[in-house]
Amino acid sequence: MTSGPTTRTAWQPGGTNLPSGPAGWPSAPSGNGHGPDVGAPAVTIGSYPDYPSAQRVVDFLADNRFPVEHTAIVGTNLTLVETVLGRLNTGRAALIGAGTGAWFGLFIGLLFGIFTVGNWLAVILVGLVIGAIWGAVFGAVAHAMSGGQRDFTSASSLRAGQYAVTVDAQVADQARQLLGRLHQQPTG
Repeated sequence: MTSGPTTRTAWQPGGTNLPSGPAGWPSAPSGNGHGPDVGAPAVTIGSYPDYPSAQRVVDFLADNRFPVEHTAIVGTNLTLVETVLGRLNTGRAALIGAGTGAWFGLFIGLLFGIFTVGNWLAVILVGLVIGAIWGAVFGAVAHAMSGGQRDFTSASSLRAGQYAVTVDAQVADQARQLLGRLHQQPTG
């Protein structure tokens, strides 16, 4: 007993049916169409000016057997801070490149050294030296090609203006009770 082929209407731009792909005919996505479930609703139980204060609250909750797996520390009012570390010239760019290249060369040397029957230490050292040389060359060339557009080194970090401690709604009352005890304790 064989059944006949399923007929589908041809796909047309702007139509509601989709063309078949490598995996066959597409089906409608499952779920309610509102994206993945993100868990239980959260309630903010406190807001703090710095991370250590928020961490102290979560640590206190953990010490008092609160189910901290229902807790989150949420940083808000994020700011990107780029701290300038110093000037960058071609020589310093080559030095930084040599350091980065040396680490990569050491990694490659270790990989080759594992499979070497002879003098594995020489293989590691050669990888380190070759990596440092090529890193220095690439660092100097990259800086020279920038045309003086970025003659400084820097480090970027994100900082939050405020930290909120949130808990799942079903345990919010328990967290608030424990938090009330924390604020009644003398600091010292």
